[in-house]
Amino acid sequence: MTVKKYKPITPGQRGMTGYSFEEITKSKPERSLTVLRKSFGGRNVYGRVTVRHRGGGVRRFIRIVDFKRNKRDIPARVEAIEYDPNRTARLALIFYADGVKNYILAPIGIKVGDTVVSSTQAEIRPGNCLPLSSIPVGTTIHNLELKEGKGGQLVRSAGGSAQLLAKEGEYAQIRMPSGEVRLVRQTCYATIGQVGNLEHSNIKLGKAGRKRHMGIRPTVRGTAMSPRDHPHGGGEGRQPAGMPGPKSPWGRPTRGYKTRRNKATTKYIVRRRSKSKR
Repeated sequence: MTVKKYKPITPGQRGMTGYSFEEITKSKPERSLTVLRKSFGGRNVYGRVTVRHRGGGVRRFIRIVDFKRNKRDIPARVEAIEYDPNRTARLALIFYADGVKNYILAPIGIKVGDTVVSSTQAEIRPGNCLPLSSIPVGTTIHNLELKEGKGGQLVRSAGGSAQLLAKEGEYAQIRMPSGEVRLVRQTCYATIGQVGNLEHSNIKLGKAGRKRHMGIRPTVRGTAMSPRDHPHGGGEGRQPAGMPGPKSPWGRPTRGYKTRRNKATTKYIVRRRSKSKR
């Protein structure tokens, strides 16, 4: 995929870039694999805002993506590469030999007409799904399971890839995109290859309107508020926060504050992610 630049005929288009969509082969999604996405504006069942800066946006349909890949030993043909407005990666529409249709994440190198399969004896090709025990050391993978049969939970965004570093006993060592090395059971499945749409990080929205189309409302800086509205507010001119460390609007520490609470899985982390990638 290449990044498309706009002719700057308006101020908003001066730094704007977008997708060329040259890899997309089908404009409309498969109707049987879509569900209407309801918008709640960041509110819970009581009507209270629990996630700020959400609301509006264009109407979208959720694509039902098969992260489990649990149809074993049945080959499937790639029929189309599609755009998904709900994620950064592209989707591949596959037709199984028994007539079932599914969406999977489209890795780099996959194209219409290719055959993919989920099997313990599958070839090491982009799009094929295998257990970690059947994948050679050093292979690039994505859509990685943490619990067998639950479906891929890790490495699913555009350009993402993990690497199988070693195998020892029941576990395999996986290097995540963040640099963290983690133990995962060898019975867990993963998909070969790197997630496509590599140029996503180079896209510049250029104007606030494109952010509103995505369903994200304006965000006001805390320093621009009054003291009653935010801990960073108040003061004559620009002032640093009048307390140790940055705070959220409710006074909780943020930006660098450690929020990890799941101590039960700490034993599976071999090496923490590097500071340069935090």
